[in-house]
Amino acid sequence: MIERTLFTPDHEAFRDSFRRFMDKEIAPFHDAWEEQGYVDRKVWDKAGENGFLCMALPEEYGGAGADLLYSVIQFEELWVRGFTGIGYALHSEIVAPYILRYGTEEQKKHYLPKLASGEMIGAIAMSEPAAGSDLQGVRTTALKQPDGSYLMNGSKTFITNGWHADLVIVVAKTDPAGGAKGTSLFLVERGMPGFEKGKRLKKLGLKAQDTSELFFNDVRLPADALLGGAAQENRGFVCLMEQLPWERLQIAISAVAASQAAIDQTVAYVKDRKVFGQPVGAYQNTRYTLAELQTEVQVAQVFVDKCIELLMREKLDTATASMAKYWTTDLQCKVMDECVQLHGGYGFMWEYPITRAYADARVQRIYGGTNEIMKEVITRSMGLPGR
Repeated sequence: MIERTLFTPDHEAFRDSFRRFMDKEIAPFHDAWEEQGYVDRKVWDKAGENGFLCMALPEEYGGAGADLLYSVIQFEELWVRGFTGIGYALHSEIVAPYILRYGTEEQKKHYLPKLASGEMIGAIAMSEPAAGSDLQGVRTTALKQPDGSYLMNGSKTFITNGWHADLVIVVAKTDPAGGAKGTSLFLVERGMPGFEKGKRLKKLGLKAQDTSELFFNDVRLPADALLGGAAQENRGFVCLMEQLPWERLQIAISAVAASQAAIDQTVAYVKDRKVFGQPVGAYQNTRYTLAELQTEVQVAQVFVDKCIELLMREKLDTATASMAKYWTTDLQCKVMDECVQLHGGYGFMWEYPITRAYADARVQRIYGGTNEIMKEVITRSMGLPGR
């Protein structure tokens, strides 16, 4: 295997620390959380207490000023263990960065320390019943009123951390006639009149991750709820596009980590499981299948690590991140399918980690922009004409 060179001894010490945290605060409870459909709030409180939330934030806002490799390690370790109910990544590396990059100083000081401590849980509301990957098709509106406030109406669906969320960044049209140039981002807090949370959605996988519908019925938002203030009004689509490379790379990172974990689990299984008097791993079909999968996952790991290096130098472009997202998640689904097959009937039993990994993998090709959208982004970067 090609040795990874991204991480320093300090990074690896953090990996060990986070593994101990998972052993104590997540592993004993995750099965029960899958049954109930959401993680307990205490796992957020514990993460905040231990400094595992919003690690990349500057210290002045409650973070550790850590580089993004610490977050990469966290993504990898959670997916290796199959702890897909834990929504730290979206909270720490999507919600908080939006506020850090685009928020006013007052918004940063008010919200970021609360996100870093776990006092507030963050979510971002993009997808709608009639607008998934098509962010330009958003119908939720936040119309400016004579007194400078905004009146928000609309609904969102498939919102990760939505049921637990204390703070939601909501994508809404401030100029419905302006298309992409009429979109803004708003900070909406739990308890605001007219803001309601729907049922927790039952899903094929990610069963411990609270995913919900959100409804906005004449929600009156003060002027300072507009993320970034007046300077960012109608610039929401630009903000979303600027952040997508990192968001999509996060999905690719998790896809590779989960794929490698599935291969490792399957290798252990086929060494032990016997069929017709021989270990399953002794059959040529098994060995060749695993050799092919390991080769492809190794290729994916090298590519994703290169993308991480580019990200650290602020040189990761949207097309490359889209390549990483689509290719690694397609590969993840292929790996899971083959590994389930090699487990035989046990691969269909929910108590086996490979079965859960199979179910968790499928959505990776959908969220963050469907893989079909990723290919569209790539072709545009190649100068190919589109519809």
